[in-house]
Amino acid sequence: MLKEVLTVNVDIKEEYEVKGQSGSAKMILFEGYIDCDAFKGKIMPGGVDTQRQKPGENVTLSARYIVEGTDNEGKECKLFIENNGEILEDGTIVTKPVIYTDSEALSYIEKAELTGTVEASQLGVIIHIYTNL
Repeated sequence: MLKEVLTVNVDIKEEYEVKGQSGSAKMILFEGYIDCDAFKGKIMPGGVDTQRQKPGENVTLSARYIVEGTDNEGKECKLFIENNGEILEDGTIVTKPVIYTDSEALSYIEKAELTGTVEASQLGVIIHIYTNL
């Protein structure tokens, strides 16, 4: 059974794109926050999603960012999130997140089998991160 452990609200700030002969690449700079039962915090400056696509292939993505805030015990902590995935032909985005944290209460998340989905929002996207319990 999947349980949502984090919901990341991403606000897109800038996009840069290169279209080459062998493919295209886009870098998307973002800000945002997490506000859920397990953790509440703000994405630190430097969050970026890199998307690449070769002709005839799905878009691959890799987002990396650090979130600073408090865990479910009220202790200050940080999360590093790397979210790799791809955009399927039907537009569905599936991801495989990796998370590191200095929170003892959330340390289980480093070893958990995580999956993610992405949905559009008014200012960017919402990332849902799940674990299999």
